[in-house]
Amino acid sequence: MKKLALVALLFGGLQMNAQSVFGKWKTIDDKTGKAKSVVEIFESNGKVFGKVVEIVDPVKRDRKCEKCEGTDKNKPILGLVILKGLAKDGTEYNGGKIVDPETGNLYKCFIKLQGKDKLEVRGYMGISLIGRSQTWIRL
Repeated sequence: MKKLALVALLFGGLQMNAQSVFGKWKTIDDKTGKAKSVVEIFESNGKVFGKVVEIVDPVKRDRKCEKCEGTDKNKPILGLVILKGLAKDGTEYNGGKIVDPETGNLYKCFIKLQGKDKLEVRGYMGISLIGRSQTWIRL
């Protein structure tokens, strides 16, 4: 009986890990359909964040977030935390913000798994109907 409980616990842990938003995700531009970067999603102090850990286009790797405001202004995009302060709410994470390094704009954001290897990332202003979504692919 103990072995069965251990197997169930291990399998449950693997299953939860497979259904987690945490890890590295390839970002796909919603306008061009091309891969742009890799973002690592992690938890810190009970909130969820995402940091750019790779930029696909070698020409853009040394760019800075010139249009960003506040502490992000002129920071390198590589290493920039673009998902900020999301909290789990049922099947999605919301209540945080996302920065678009191209424009420097800061949007409300939610993320939600679409299966185990796709992540819907939606940035919006006001209500979530007014915004845009990207689908990121798990690495």
